[in-house]
Amino acid sequence: MEAGALIIFALLVLFAFLGLGVWAAVKVAGAAKRGVDRTITQARRTVEDTALRAKSLGQVGVPGALAQLRLDLRTSMRATQQALYQGVQTDASLKESIGLFERLSAHGHELDEELKRLEQEPDRRRIADGLPELRERTAKITEASDSLRWAARDRARRFAQDDLTALSEQIEMESGALRDWSRESVDDLAAAAEAAGATGGAAAGDGAPAAGPRPAALNPSAPAAHYPWQKTPRPEATT
Repeated sequence: MEAGALIIFALLVLFAFLGLGVWAAVKVAGAAKRGVDRTITQARRTVEDTALRAKSLGQVGVPGALAQLRLDLRTSMRATQQALYQGVQTDASLKESIGLFERLSAHGHELDEELKRLEQEPDRRRIADGLPELRERTAKITEASDSLRWAARDRARRFAQDDLTALSEQIEMESGALRDWSRESVDDLAAAAEAAGATGGAAAGDGAPAAGPRPAALNPSAPAAHYPWQKTPRPEATT
């Protein structure tokens, strides 16, 4: 019975380790897949933005106008997204701004898809008639996006300035305290030395006058402390 229980326990441990290994492998594979997907998405965005930039500069009329609208929209939205999601790591109050930006992003994606479809539309005259409305929608979204981005940046800059001001004031106070402490220490040391000299002089005056030289001390004086930055004294020459 004991041998059977040990075998069952060993099998359970083995299955547990196997399960843990499979779970870790799945997690690693998932992380790798997400990394690959993210890289592919960024590469696709870069290629698409480059193509839009080339169209906006190299084509005139409706195709160039549509490409410029898409480029302006995507550039503004991406910059605001980066600013908000980076800023919320240090400023939790930006969560509400991120919520507003996500709602704005829905309109931005919708407009971007519409502009992308219109690039393949053969009826250029009809698209040209609708360009003013498309420009107005793009301007509303980009202006709202820019407003959120610059507000977040101004808030971060203000916090940095306030923190720097408070830090400067604390350093000035500490520096003043250090200077006052230094002066008090010097004054205390000078007063203590003066008092010690006066006490020694009074004690010598009250005692009997010394006759002849003082006897040598029974114990020699302790050698002076040697510091690593002092030169080693040379030994005296012997004859």
